[in-house]
Amino acid sequence: MIDVRMNCTVMCTYCTRAEHLLRAKGVKINKIFIDSMEDGFMELFRLTGRRTVPQIFIGDRHVGGFDDLAALEFAGELDPLLSRE
Repeated sequence: MIDVRMNCTVMCTYCTRAEHLLRAKGVKINKIFIDSMEDGFMELFRLTGRRTVPQIFIGDRHVGGFDDLAALEFAGELDPLLSRE
């Protein structure tokens, strides 16, 4: 299965929702807790141009946050994206 990384913080409702959606699909998530990193939020902004969490990567593709992930699911585009190698 494809590599899924999620930049998140310990106390984040949207991170939890994203994790539940991905785990329901059988996805193993590599969670990166940026709140425990010295420059975590600055690095997140450098990578994504965004300051909010979660920020999700599926393979090399930056999906965005939970709303973006849910939109992919609603459109039927999440499963094909997750099954790519």
